[in-house]
Amino acid sequence: MRGMREVEVTPTAAGRFEAVIGGDRFTQFSLLADATHNRFLGRSIWNINAVSLGGVAEMLRGLVATGMGLGIDTRWLMIDGDAGFFAITKRIHNCVRGWPGDGGLLGDAERRHYESVVGANRERLHELVSPGDIVILHDPPTAGMVDMAKETGAPVVWRCHIGRDVANESTQLAWDFLSPYVAQVDAVVFSRAEHVPASLAGTRTLILPPAIDPFAVKNVHLDRQTVVSILGAMGLLAAPPPTGPVTFPREGSTGTITRPAKIVREGGPLDPATPLVVQISRWDRLKDMLGVMTAFAEKVTTDPASGEAHLALVGPDVEGGRDDPEGLEVLQECVAAWHALPAEQRRRISVVSVPMDDADENAAIVNAIQQHASIVTQKSLVEGFGLTVSEAMWKARPVVASAVGGILDQISDGQHGVLVGPEDLDAFAAALTRLLTDAAESRRLGQAARERVLNHYLADRQLTQWAQLFAAIATA
Repeated sequence: MRGMREVEVTPTAAGRFEAVIGGDRFTQFSLLADATHNRFLGRSIWNINAVSLGGVAEMLRGLVATGMGLGIDTRWLMIDGDAGFFAITKRIHNCVRGWPGDGGLLGDAERRHYESVVGANRERLHELVSPGDIVILHDPPTAGMVDMAKETGAPVVWRCHIGRDVANESTQLAWDFLSPYVAQVDAVVFSRAEHVPASLAGTRTLILPPAIDPFAVKNVHLDRQTVVSILGAMGLLAAPPPTGPVTFPREGSTGTITRPAKIVREGGPLDPATPLVVQISRWDRLKDMLGVMTAFAEKVTTDPASGEAHLALVGPDVEGGRDDPEGLEVLQECVAAWHALPAEQRRRISVVSVPMDDADENAAIVNAIQQHASIVTQKSLVEGFGLTVSEAMWKARPVVASAVGGILDQISDGQHGVLVGPEDLDAFAAALTRLLTDAAESRRLGQAARERVLNHYLADRQLTQWAQLFAAIATA
């Protein structure tokens, strides 16, 4: 274990939001930002989590960069852990979402190990944090740091990005483990009111849906040639040989696609004209990649109306990953299921592991896949929010998703996308086939989806809510 370290983030100019959100909205945002800047002169806002990649890390990077650009000393620390720690926190993570995961215990031995890892950060935390600062702890890996953070004299917030709408035995097990740590915070933040456990009912609570950064590498607009070039370089599409390095825009410079994806498929890269259905998720059973594969293989490929449409199940390259020990196992299950399919069905499905060595390269590849997709799916069985839904909606893609968790907040069925029951494979497949054959409806849904994100799920709204909470707890 390396202990706690600071993640370096380059400040970004908040003024660029004006061109996206409009003058009136930007003026209101700027006034609040100025007040927050003045209130926190000489003070810092510390975000602490346990991973540098993935949806939460992406949101943190954007929020920290924009906060710094507003002149607010916004920082990001990351704790480390051993394999045992991440096995325990993954178990807690699954249980918060109502699923027993590996079925392991969350008893005294697990608590001792968890506390030994988070406790190793006390000295470093006390060196960095001053009274009057604000500490934001993110998700189960950091819940055990509440007391040591409060010892610094700073207000402490715990932000939980996951949850389940209806409690069960697994959620109770998780909250029995977490609540003793979290009960003493100055505020808790959840994505949905339904995710707040009864044990925290008396705690100051902010309901704060996540948001995307429209200027992040994953969300910036890419022209068609760049999209095809990126997907050719990583191996998904058959693209003309590049005349030079395949590049993508990133903050203040360009990046280069140098690493191919690991792709399990029949045959070679796809023709760029082939309609493509994609789901981009962690290799996580609750994202139900196997359900997507089954529905597409058994019901879409056998329907002549679907033509030659192809499915790509896309997730991270999880070899060597310690913070998500189940990822490799789930990926292997998907690959085994793919091998078991009839040859004609295998021919129309790819299992794609995107390289993770460079965060911006990974984000550019995901961005290109989403922009190229004919349809984006998110067939989760349980979902805290589902940031990949907002990402696809921002790119004006039609989305077919499960009617669960935060997806219900993002999409009104038939208005901004299509919602289906999380285990209804027939309805899921029918929605895919309908949108594959109805270009006008796909276009209408995609345009409405982008407008929905513009109005509700961009970073200025999230930063505004954070600023309002900081003002309340800093003066409490």
